[in-house]
Amino acid sequence: MASADAVPYGVKLGVDVGLARVGVAMCDPEGILATPLRTLKRDEKKNSDINVLVKLASELGAVQIFLGLPRALSGRDTASTSMAREYTELLVAALGAAGNPVDVRLIDERLTTVSAHRSLHEAGLAGRKHRQVVDQVAAADILQQALDMQKSLQRNVGDPA
Repeated sequence: MASADAVPYGVKLGVDVGLARVGVAMCDPEGILATPLRTLKRDEKKNSDINVLVKLASELGAVQIFLGLPRALSGRDTASTSMAREYTELLVAALGAAGNPVDVRLIDERLTTVSAHRSLHEAGLAGRKHRQVVDQVAAADILQQALDMQKSLQRNVGDPA
């Protein structure tokens, strides 16, 4: 039996939760490269975005989901931190209800959206077009950070949800 700290083999998802949109990224089963996947419209009333995430996790056979935890630069929690934790709880419950209890972990994501905007600007994408893809690029940054940390430390990373 594998230890709880063992890095699982398989597809992993990265999620960047915002007030209006949710960015989603995925990686190859070897956990080498995170790539942007899609942007979901945030739906706090019906949670349709969470339902789509649950479906994606099942369809892709995801073994882990890394959700960005936005903290202040000082490391303190903010209103966005609380929102991300609440979203994580809803996601974990929905995964469990669907019979797919994927390992969900929170990863510190300070500056990922800033970094995503910078990358898109450097790639020549106009500022107003950033909105369409910035969340999925931020999700890819979150996931890549988690993958790199797993590879470097040879163990699971992030805070289990």
